[in-house]
Amino acid sequence: MKVLAVETATSWQSVAILDESFVLARQDQDAAGSHAKLLLPTIDRLLRETGLTLGELDGLVVSIGPGSFTGLRVGLATLLGFRMVSGLPLAVVPTLEGMAWNLRGTATSLCPILNSRRGELYWALFRWASDDRLERVLSEQVGTAMMLGGSLSGSVLVLGEGWTTEEEAIRASIPSSATVVEAPDSAMKPSAVSIGLAGIERLRRGEYAGAGIGPLYIQRTAAELKYEESGGLSPAALRQKRVARKAIPRSVKRES
Repeated sequence: MKVLAVETATSWQSVAILDESFVLARQDQDAAGSHAKLLLPTIDRLLRETGLTLGELDGLVVSIGPGSFTGLRVGLATLLGFRMVSGLPLAVVPTLEGMAWNLRGTATSLCPILNSRRGELYWALFRWASDDRLERVLSEQVGTAMMLGGSLSGSVLVLGEGWTTEEEAIRASIPSSATVVEAPDSAMKPSAVSIGLAGIERLRRGEYAGAGIGPLYIQRTAAELKYEESGGLSPAALRQKRVARKAIPRSVKRES
C-alpha cells in the first residue's frame, strides 16, 4: 500500500511517501509559521522524486492534532483537497499517537509531550501490547507541567518538544512511584513516517475520515482555567474572600 503522509501539527514539518513500511521519499524541516508556503512544494518534490502521481497512490494520511492550530488546518485542508480531486481514502492519526509509533514495539509505557498555548502541555500515555498493537492508556490531556508529572506512574519513556522545554518542572512533580527515562533524540520529533505507518493500519481496517472531519483540538474549559487562577477556590469562597477584603478597610476606619 502506497501512501502520502503529512505531519504539520508543530513547527516541524514532515512529509513522506511510503510503500508499506518502506520509505520511498521523505523530507523533514523546520517550517515555523510557513507550512502554507512549504507544504505543497514539498509534496510535489517528493512525488517527482519517486516518479509517482497522486492517482498511483493507495491512500492519504495526515496528523490531526493536538498541536498548532494553523499547522493542523494547513495539513488537513491540503489532504482534503487531494482527496477531493483523486478520490483516494484519507486516514487521520492523532499526533501524540503518531509519536508513539516513533518507538514501535517499546516495552515501556510511552508519554509523548507537545507544547500548548499559555505555557501548558499536551500529553497522553500509550503502551505497545505483545501482539504489536498500540494501546491507549491515557487519552489526550492538556494542562500544566505539574499536572502532567502527577499523572505518571511506573516506568515511563518520555518524548517530544514539551519534555525538552519543561523537563525541570515535570520532574519536580513526578511522584516517587514513577521512573522517567528520556527517549533518544531520533524519536523526539513528530514524523510523517510514523504517521504514515499508523495510517496504513487504519486504511487496512477501513477507518476512513468522514466528510466533516476537523482538527483535534484539546483545550481546558474556561471554568477549569478560572478555578486554577483562583488558587483552587470555589466561586462561593472567592465571593467571601472579596467581601472580607472590602470589610477590612471599613473596620480599620471605625477603630480609628
